[in-house]
Amino acid sequence: MPRFIAFAGGFLLTLGVLCAQLQFEVASIRPADIEGHPTDSLYTDHSAGLHVVNFPLRAIILYAYDIRDFQLLNGPGWIDTQRYDITAKTGTVAGDSDEQAQDRALRERTRRLLTDRFGLVVHHETRDLTAYALTVAKGGPKVKLVTERGTQYGFRGGRGRNQGYAVTMNMFANELARVIGRPVIDKTGLAGEYDYLLEWAPDDAGTLGASALGVTIFTALQEQLGLRLESTKAPVDTVVIDRVERATSN
Repeated sequence: MPRFIAFAGGFLLTLGVLCAQLQFEVASIRPADIEGHPTDSLYTDHSAGLHVVNFPLRAIILYAYDIRDFQLLNGPGWIDTQRYDITAKTGTVAGDSDEQAQDRALRERTRRLLTDRFGLVVHHETRDLTAYALTVAKGGPKVKLVTERGTQYGFRGGRGRNQGYAVTMNMFANELARVIGRPVIDKTGLAGEYDYLLEWAPDDAGTLGASALGVTIFTALQEQLGLRLESTKAPVDTVVIDRVERATSN
């Protein structure tokens, strides 16, 4: 019996240490000075710290749960407009052994911070949402099959321009979901990795509209890449906000 109790105590102590590792040691949260910060940013440092400048709470929640905007449901309107500056530190130096594990830990710490300081309570639901199926257009694909990966990998681009290097069609579908704000499911049947360049003409209303100088992203997909988006419905994992409060400055 004593040996069992000692083991249990050690186990609880280990849990306590793990829990402590998954929260920031110190965090400063203030409403953003919009006049002083005309731009916004969210970045991490070598000490596994988080730095947020002039970000709306909604965007911080999206980062913490690693989801797209269409996956976050409910919540008061002020989470889209109230912006915050956050500096949070762990006091430990991040290693280079597993970047994905470090990223997961940082997002979990951020979720804990949102719970502690904003009273954020959420739950997950699977809902049928309007989505797009990415398919091959008539005439076949025009993306370039990569036979030997070069020095660049992933995505580059900005407003009205998106370029991919050695990406799979599933990766491309996820990137399109980010751009158009709707779930995109890969139905192309195309295997392998591809290079592409996609350019379209955004208007003042957003990134999807056409202007007198160009075409919508939907038309550009078909003309430039030989792909198309077809409207459909798809089950999507969503994060539903049950409760959230404004944080007090510290």
